[in-house]
Amino acid sequence: MFSAPALAERRDDSTYQQRVVQYQQRNAERMKQTRAVTGGPEQIIKARTAATADKASLECLTEAVYFESRGEPLSGQKAVAEVIMNRVDDPRFPKSVCGVVNQSGQFSYRGNVGKMRKGAAFNTARRVAEEALAGAPRALTNGATYFHTTKVRPSWSKRFTRTTRIGAHVFYRQGGRRVASN
Repeated sequence: MFSAPALAERRDDSTYQQRVVQYQQRNAERMKQTRAVTGGPEQIIKARTAATADKASLECLTEAVYFESRGEPLSGQKAVAEVIMNRVDDPRFPKSVCGVVNQSGQFSYRGNVGKMRKGAAFNTARRVAEEALAGAPRALTNGATYFHTTKVRPSWSKRFTRTTRIGAHVFYRQGGRRVASN
């Protein structure tokens, strides 16, 4: 059995070790970025800015998937991420994930954002976002750039081509003819 001072010493040692490991991980990532870049300090700053943008994209996409589709099957969550990534590639929308997610009036949850709770739903949303940002195939929505839940029937849905329904979401794209009616 340990005495109180011995336990305190072990706890402090454990905390210290955790901080050392965190520092080493951050330092290793910075060194990796530095080694990957040639051309001087300007290139290093550009690489770090890109890494920060990637982190911001991950946070924005995770939030959107979490709040728009956390109760859906995995395919439904992937489809929501797919729509956001389709919008990023579409010239009618902002060119960044955060730009798309934060675009005024586009996502219903934006007006009533609560806190994401760490747990299974958050972990799934994070994994879906990571896969989408890593270039996962976009084969679920047939190019959709819009969606809504089956609980509503927005007037704009008549102007777009319905591509599919996954879970409680119906997906649409502009132009063309209807390819699904389920």
